[in-house]
Amino acid sequence: MIRLAFTFAFLAITHLPAAELVLPKVIYAVPGVPVSIVFRNAALIEPESSISFSCECKIGEVIDNERWTLTATDNQVGDHLLKLKSNGTEESTTIRVVPKSAGSGRKIELLIVGDSLTNASKYPNEISRLFSRKDNPELKMLGTHQPKSAAENVFHEGYGGWTWNRFNTRWEPKEPQVGKLGSSPFLVLKDGEPSLDVHKYIEQNCDGRKPDFATFLLGINDCFHADPDNPEAITAKIDAMISEAETLLAAFRKASPETEIGICLTPAANDQDGAFYANYKDRYTRWGWRRIQFELVKRQLDHFGNREAENIFVVPTSVGIDPIAGYPHNNGVHPNEAGYNEIGAEIFGWLKWRLAEKAQ
Repeated sequence: MIRLAFTFAFLAITHLPAAELVLPKVIYAVPGVPVSIVFRNAALIEPESSISFSCECKIGEVIDNERWTLTATDNQVGDHLLKLKSNGTEESTTIRVVPKSAGSGRKIELLIVGDSLTNASKYPNEISRLFSRKDNPELKMLGTHQPKSAAENVFHEGYGGWTWNRFNTRWEPKEPQVGKLGSSPFLVLKDGEPSLDVHKYIEQNCDGRKPDFATFLLGINDCFHADPDNPEAITAKIDAMISEAETLLAAFRKASPETEIGICLTPAANDQDGAFYANYKDRYTRWGWRRIQFELVKRQLDHFGNREAENIFVVPTSVGIDPIAGYPHNNGVHPNEAGYNEIGAEIFGWLKWRLAEKAQ
């Protein structure tokens, strides 16, 4: 069993009596694919404060006094308890190692929906790459959008600046700009008015083939502009986002109830103040967004958790990305290739778990 205690010091020594910890209930791992938990991603740490962590798990190792990481082996398949403690607070999660051959021999369809993180196409590319390896099912990626950055067989519905609301309501009757989508792909005209119709989307754009899986990585644009010093304003933004999410999810459930839907937790952002200043000057700060993102993840876990009976699942994409090495120095919320690959590996792990469950 690995036991590690360390102190992560910021600019001054102001001890917190307790740190709030939030972990997904399950972290999915596939043999040969690295997975991590970055401790500060799981804790709401005020600037200029010190905090101590201890981590206990029978598998994996602690790296650089900052993270637990695992590249699983075949003989580690199964569930393993991980406990994270900080200043008197404890949170636990299950590390679920899934057989690397899960789904082998099958053909599956995946639809990826998101904002600019998806439009960059880096994590969809990584998902495609991981599925192209030996002992994996044949993957077909559905969607109408294939930016220049997308690999040959990578398609999705990811657009910069988009929200749950835009997928529900955005309609542009004029010709869209090159490289951008003016209207939501899930809207059609009915009696002269735009209407949400996922059944028609599947019929027209997926050769009528309902996706086996659909993932949604949204939330940044829905909540980014909330006042971080006003808890009621943050709550109102998240409430509105969840309402819009339920509208789109209901349309998917109606059109394709067998599709398993993964709600991706909003990833931790760049942990460098300068990156936010490079993008937003003094309008939006790292600490401001961190408070919003932390509350958003809590609400995502609470609202979308325990809904497996509806074929709705939580994908644990909030804690694995390195908030410094996984980002460029000049971008607050858009990862570099390493960060995007971490997101792709986390989604891949969830997909492989679902494939393993379907085989039973």
